[in-house]
Amino acid sequence: MAKVYYDKNADLARIRSRKVAIVGYGSQGHAHALNLRDSGVEVRVGLGKTSKSRAKARKAGLKVDTIGAVAKWADLIMLLVPDHTQAQVYQDFVEPHLTPGKALFFAHGFNIRFGAIKPPQGVDVALVAPKSPGHRVREVFQEGGGVPGLIAVHQDASRSAKKLALAYARGIGCTRAGVLETTFTEETETDLFGEQAVLCGGCAELVKAGFKTLVDAGYQPEIAYFECLHELKLIVDLMYRGGLNYMRYSVSDTAEWGDYVSGPRVVNRATQKEMKRILADIQSGKFARTWIAENKKGGRKRFEKFRKGERDQKLERVGVRLRAMMPFLNPVTIKPGD
Repeated sequence: MAKVYYDKNADLARIRSRKVAIVGYGSQGHAHALNLRDSGVEVRVGLGKTSKSRAKARKAGLKVDTIGAVAKWADLIMLLVPDHTQAQVYQDFVEPHLTPGKALFFAHGFNIRFGAIKPPQGVDVALVAPKSPGHRVREVFQEGGGVPGLIAVHQDASRSAKKLALAYARGIGCTRAGVLETTFTEETETDLFGEQAVLCGGCAELVKAGFKTLVDAGYQPEIAYFECLHELKLIVDLMYRGGLNYMRYSVSDTAEWGDYVSGPRVVNRATQKEMKRILADIQSGKFARTWIAENKKGGRKRFEKFRKGERDQKLERVGVRLRAMMPFLNPVTIKPGD
């Protein structure tokens, strides 16, 4: 069983004694910066000179400067820019100011696990990863609660990196709900696998295949959309609240029977074998090397081709029309260039 840490296990004074630089102001960046500030921590946000987020951060009452300037000022730097830009940002703006006694934090272990970032000796290197999108990290914190999180230590130069990570986790609200200890390797590999095999890749392909099966059989695309995509949220919400048992308790007996007899026909031994291959590619670094090369050498040509093809498919065109009929969803349409 994983050990869980709470507020009583974390000393907020440790993080309050630090000058914290939040590099990036996206989904996680804004939540970390604002929650830490509200917890009494001295925070500055590091952004590029032309970043559109500079105005947002200043409007929220935060101090903003260039990445290099906040990295020089801070004694704890949290890198919250995207994985594929993180190594270059680190090399150009953070590494020159990463002197002994400082701490370098991450919310995802990708660049440490796969060696794209290699911090110098003499600095603490730790991970604090909320298990929720940034907007929920902020919303739940403001409501007086917190979302669960993970901590890990990669390099313990000070012999107190874990205590500092717990203090940071308390500063953003995670110890209110509970924080589990992990490693950079475990966090990275399980996170990538979950995204690829289940949450994003697996789910998207399942929806697409179900939609195509019904449309190819002559059913109306609009009906297929409702059955294979729209209603997915209803099922996932039930799982989110009470696991598979609550979902099966809540649906009809007919749906539950179909779950038992047909689910294993879709996700079968062949599927599980492919999942093992996906995990092996992640563990060996093959996926990371491919993704890093796509961004460095390929100019993201394959990535953009995938993105364009997926956005132009029939399922998405039907969805845009149907979601427009349901303003209560607060529908969003992604356009080319977004």
